[in-house]
Amino acid sequence: MNLITAKITGGEWTIGSQIPSQRELANLFQVNRSTIITAIEELKANGLLVSHVGKGTIVANNTWSLMKVDKPINWSGNITLGMHKESMKTVKMINELESKNELIQLGKSELSPDLFPQEAFQKLVQNVSSTLLSLGYEEPKGNLKLREEICNLLKTKGIQASPSSVLIVSGALQALQLISIGLLNKGSTVYVERPSYVLSLSIFQSGGMKLATIPADLEGPIPKGMKDLHNSKAHSVLYTIPTFHNPTGYVMSERRRELLMQLCEDEQIPIIEDDVYGDLWIDEKPPKPLKASDTYGNVLYVGSLSKTLAPGLRIGWIVGPDSVIDRLADLKMQTDYGSSSLSQHVAAEWLKSETHELHLAKVREELKIRRNIALNALSKHLSSVAEWNVPKGGFFIWLKFLPPVQNKHLFEKALSAGILINPGNIYDKHSTQYIRLSYGFAAYEEIEAGIRKLGEMLKNI
Repeated sequence: MNLITAKITGGEWTIGSQIPSQRELANLFQVNRSTIITAIEELKANGLLVSHVGKGTIVANNTWSLMKVDKPINWSGNITLGMHKESMKTVKMINELESKNELIQLGKSELSPDLFPQEAFQKLVQNVSSTLLSLGYEEPKGNLKLREEICNLLKTKGIQASPSSVLIVSGALQALQLISIGLLNKGSTVYVERPSYVLSLSIFQSGGMKLATIPADLEGPIPKGMKDLHNSKAHSVLYTIPTFHNPTGYVMSERRRELLMQLCEDEQIPIIEDDVYGDLWIDEKPPKPLKASDTYGNVLYVGSLSKTLAPGLRIGWIVGPDSVIDRLADLKMQTDYGSSSLSQHVAAEWLKSETHELHLAKVREELKIRRNIALNALSKHLSSVAEWNVPKGGFFIWLKFLPPVQNKHLFEKALSAGILINPGNIYDKHSTQYIRLSYGFAAYEEIEAGIRKLGEMLKNI
């Protein structure tokens, strides 16, 4: 009881907030569930807690509020007043569970720790540290040397850019946040493929923008579908992941890229191209990014080291017209005064070194092994109840169940069996018979075991 009381009186669990479940409390405090039940009943009697059907157990007071005459501040009420919308409940749960090592991570959009080039990276960091004279703030657009190396990297993709047209950001997610608050009006329309990674986020909706989903097939978003939706008088933008799309894994065909670029040029619709998975090809090099054929400055190109090296480095970039990058750089400075200086120095040296390409080659070989393990396991355990396409790169297999299976129910069953998957409905409310499987993070034996267990579960659902 004292431990729960301390959480309440210390302000960690505020008035109006829901406390964790009895099982979660028992795990948190390492006690029996019966002890938790007794403690909760005593705290209810003391007026600190109250239970509501369908809402769980709520903090009603704390020891200070019981002694006060005036009504205490209701922080739980205030947290719903902010502009930024709360994440979906399932997304919040996934974000928390992705740090649990005891789970088989079949949903994680991240490389296995086994693929981190520890020895080479440690040596590089030591070299950078030995030459640094200070760690002050960087230029508003980011470290010049890093921007120059990114321009060299972009040349290999057919993109011509100068350092002045590159902004360093703390990952692709921050790039989208800056674009949403700096370039889009409230009420603007953001076109996205259905399904789409961005539908699992609240970035654009929090800024008052409307999301309009456009149909897609294995070649990418269907241009006619967007044209039918488009209102020429409305301010709009297209967000797309053309290469190794999240969650479906498809690669937009060259012809589809041409048609989409032409439509957006004709209708004057800017494009946000998210290319964080572009270097993770397995079977063959994908088509060049949309930005490579952008002659009018219509495409904002987003890249990152999070998927190819390490998400903890927090290094990404936006490439676009100088005037746009100037605007976003100003917002970036207002937001956090620049990404980590040390990370930028390290990233610059990493991209400059031969180790970068050697590492990518190793990652591609490893992803091919992992993908094939996953495909073999799917064929063995799920071929009678599901269908899927073979991804040519990236991390994901978009799995469709043939009999009616609610992915929310499967998500919960899988979690109880120690497996974390991403249900399709977080990427599109209509994708209730899909799940996104990732083969990038889990160990070989975990990939096979996790898929085998999913097959066993489906027999009992």
